[in-house]
Amino acid sequence: MHDIITLATGSREILVDITEQVKDVVTRSGVRDGIVSLYAQGATAAIMIQENWDESVQTDVVNLLRKLIPRGVWLHDAQDGNGDAHLKAGLVGPSETIPLINGQLGLSTWQNIFFCEFDGPRADRRVVCTVMAES
Repeated sequence: MHDIITLATGSREILVDITEQVKDVVTRSGVRDGIVSLYAQGATAAIMIQENWDESVQTDVVNLLRKLIPRGVWLHDAQDGNGDAHLKAGLVGPSETIPLINGQLGLSTWQNIFFCEFDGPRADRRVVCTVMAES
């Protein structure tokens, strides 16, 4: 089965925890063992598994990417000013796959799932969540 998780983002660059929304999709699917595939729709967004216990980790991720890929120096900026957002999204990547074990996400204690916004704020961002059962 698949479902679409929709969200709005309030900042140009932010990591938004979507773990609970993914858990809801898994519960509705009824799948006990298999995988969950997550895919961020949009060329300036990504999906990342990262620590959620300390919000400074999320801030550190955004700050690192800002240092590695600064704003305003890329050829694509001449088109619409978001060349850095495209590069950040490409570096992080649009998808993650998580094992499902006994109906639970196979994440460790400190791992959560984040939607990475690199060109916000946006009113309508989407993540395709596909749940597949073991055969």
